Amino acid sequence: MDGKPHPVRVLYSFPHKLGAARICTLAWHQVDGAAAAGADVRVMAGSIGRPPAPRVRVETTLAWKRLRVPYRLLGTDRACAYHDWRVARRLPSLAGQIDVIHLWPLAALRTLKAAARLGIPTVLERPNAHTQFAYEIVREECRRLGLAMPPGHEHAYNPRRLRHEEAEYALADRLLCPSDFVARTFLDRGFPASKIVRHQYGYDEKVFHPGDRPNPSGRGLTFLFAGGCAPRKGLHFALEAWLRSSAHTAGTFLIAGAFLPGYAEVCSRQLAHPSVKVLGHRADLPELMRQSDVLVLPSLEEGSALVTSEARGSGCVLLVSDAAGAICRDGEDALIHRARDVAALTRHMDLLDNDRPLLARMREASLRTRNEINWSAAGRRLRFVYEEAAGCGLKSAQRPEPALAPR
Repeated sequence: MDGKPHPVRVLYSFPHKLGAARICTLAWHQVDGAAAAGADVRVMAGSIGRPPAPRVRVETTLAWKRLRVPYRLLGTDRACAYHDWRVARRLPSLAGQIDVIHLWPLAALRTLKAAARLGIPTVLERPNAHTQFAYEIVREECRRLGLAMPPGHEHAYNPRRLRHEEAEYALADRLLCPSDFVARTFLDRGFPASKIVRHQYGYDEKVFHPGDRPNPSGRGLTFLFAGGCAPRKGLHFALEAWLRSSAHTAGTFLIAGAFLPGYAEVCSRQLAHPSVKVLGHRADLPELMRQSDVLVLPSLEEGSALVTSEARGSGCVLLVSDAAGAICRDGEDALIHRARDVAALTRHMDLLDNDRPLLARMREASLRTRNEINWSAAGRRLRFVYEEAAGCGLKSAQRPEPALAPR
């Protein structure tokens, strides 16, 4: 080493198809954003759906040239375990070339042990709440509704997976929590605050941007629910509040997402109301958001729902629960209710329906700060998290704080 400072060098270990849908898109943006912010990022991914920027070095663990091992052939758990084994085997040859390792759940155990032997700091992504909390809250709500999660569903109780993830929690140097809600689920289970690191997710402003909205004073409002229609997302609470509120008399409630088996039957009475429009899974979500006034997400458990930042970037005002992990300020650019509090959510719907100047002010406040919640901002925050974990961070006064989330 020549003694000169160098950008923080990161190994980003991701067991899935980088750049594909859902968390695979999230991971792609993390890699791209951290690299754009100045981190030196090397990726080991299961396979590549969307290549990152040329400055990012890439290796695949479940693909070679055009050949790719089908995840359905191995199953998610085996694919994650194989990826973890490959990264752990590769790690000794990278010693001295990386300062910190960013890992994902179910694909970290062997790598964490190898990193500890080599003295390389590790950070573990927590895209959702503590898994025990998530399992319990989903099981409780399903029992209340008379439903059962489909076998193999990611939120169906799985004690073997839980033990695996808890072992990963214990071995990781830091747990990357994208919201205060996620952090609390770990703190409440006795994890030390020093192990919890707050970062944030973002949205793509090239895709999600505001349209020209007419003044809504003379028409019914359009409320949008977007996401998987399942008990943990709280759609049944939103529908109950909607039909109690004044907003439903002239407004429209759009539902964009596929239903968990049996869940539509639970909500059948509310779904039959003429003000409710079930759209199914939609590929035109950015346009739907631009056409909507309000995004409703009364979740019982989330990491930090990407749809909330995407909606803000598109000009929607948020009505969200305190478990949604949304980046917003209650009473300034959003209204936040306690999870399961249908009465509070009803009041919030009434408030926006009856006070259109307030709705307009909240929309303006939300759009003014949308650059604080895009993927560029998330990448800058992640770079400083890496530097701090690696021991080469800036002074805390210079470190960007994550955008405010509900408390």
